[in-house]
Amino acid sequence: MSSYHNPDPCKILIDAMGGDNAPLACINGAIQAQQSIENVDVFLIGKKQVLLDLISKQKLSFDSNKIIDASEVIEMDDKPAQAIKSKKDSSIVRGCELVKSKEFSAFVSAGNTGAMMAASTLIMGRLKGVSRPTMGSFMPSAGGITTVFDVGANVDCKPRFLVEFAMMGSIFVKEIYKIDNPKVGLLSVGEEDTKGNEVVLEAHKLLKMSKLNFIGNIEGRDILKGTANVVVCDGFVGNVVLKFGESLKVLLKHLLIEYASQSIFKKIKVGLLKSTLNKVLKSIDYQEYGGVPLLGVDGISIIGHGSSTPKAIKNMVVRAKEMHDKDIVNKIQKALSEIEIE
Repeated sequence: MSSYHNPDPCKILIDAMGGDNAPLACINGAIQAQQSIENVDVFLIGKKQVLLDLISKQKLSFDSNKIIDASEVIEMDDKPAQAIKSKKDSSIVRGCELVKSKEFSAFVSAGNTGAMMAASTLIMGRLKGVSRPTMGSFMPSAGGITTVFDVGANVDCKPRFLVEFAMMGSIFVKEIYKIDNPKVGLLSVGEEDTKGNEVVLEAHKLLKMSKLNFIGNIEGRDILKGTANVVVCDGFVGNVVLKFGESLKVLLKHLLIEYASQSIFKKIKVGLLKSTLNKVLKSIDYQEYGGVPLLGVDGISIIGHGSSTPKAIKNMVVRAKEMHDKDIVNKIQKALSEIEIE
């Protein structure tokens, strides 16, 4: 079984040095999380004196005893494998070590994605039976809950990996979104069983034999339609889908501004609908969902967008606490121990 356990109370560590807007966004995100989320203890890790000086300068309120010093930073352009070996005292490496040693329930970071994946995998370790950990992301859809696994952790996959992604994704969706027996779809270039490359064709056979609620191949248009709750694909395709999805909000805003500029009457119409439009746009805002979980590692690792705002950081903590409260890590390990995949 997994060696991961749920410390009480839930203690979540935030990488204060990770992201384009660090460290200020991380500090403010930590403050928001501590103030708005019940039964959670929020800590920061990073260059302590830098953080203390910034907190003082900005006249912010954060307990200095909840700041863990880490003297190094893995930058966004650092090579992940090299960085986690050469920067042992970086916030990312230390953060993963503190989850591994069970001092913290979870670690969240908007820093170097590759480094977070590598450090989480190598330091926390993979769960038994997991070939490759997977990152999954929520996608807005007409059908309710749709998630995509993988969205960038594994650009080249074997059929077995896709089955594991489907299993881990199904457990995540069932526990977090309370959907019993989530529908699993395999992303391909056609709905027919015969469509797809060699990996997809073989993965289809394995998924069909599994106990998952596999509904067959789905196409790109089915993602936003909500045809499946769990969409499975390799990380190359999934990351393209994710980044495309993030661009929808930008496009919609542009179209609305362009429409409103055509006449005073159209401007008034858009103005009258402003509140409704803001709610619609909110549903496709990545900040609302925080970061994406790295499933398959022996601990809770949440990876955020590089441009994460304080709101996004806070929601990463929300996601980490949900995984902690639902005991997702141990449930994934239990499910994997009960199957055999060739």
